Order: sequence, then C-alpha cells, then structure tokens
Amino acid sequence: MPRVSGTREKSSALIALGAVVRGQRKALDLSQEELADEASIDRSHMGKIERGERNVTVLNMIRIAKALGTDVSEIFAEAGL
Repeated sequence: MPRVSGTREKSSALIALGAVVRGQRKALDLSQEELADEASIDRSHMGKIERGERNVTVLNMIRIAKALGTDVSEIFAEAGL
C-alpha cells in the first residue's frame, strides 16, 4: 500500500482515486454532471475530484460510491489504496 504522508504521495493517491471514480462513471455511461447530481456534489468539484485536485472527504466518497452503486472499499481497492 502506498504511503500517503507527503505531497507527491498524496497527489498520486488522489489521482488514482479520481481515475477510478472517472472509470466507474464512464462504465455506467454517466456524465460528470449526472454523477455529481446523484451524489449531491457540485459538478466542478466532481471534476476536481476526478482529476485528483481535491482531497475528497469521507462523506463525499460515500455519496460518490452510493451514486456509482458500489462500496467505498471497492473504489479504494481498485485505486490500490
């Protein structure tokens, strides 16, 4: 499991997490706006999460996972975290 203490490690973890969210969203044929609406997250914030530019909160990860029809643990596992 990658260490998440420094800036570089943190950003790579957030990028991996965002890539999984984006991949699962696209696999479900959802637009970013549709996922954001379903998860009650602003669309621009969702874009930043998908690009790894935001340190997503636990509550937002729960909302995103629910909107994707999966578990938070599955998203983290797929991201290698």
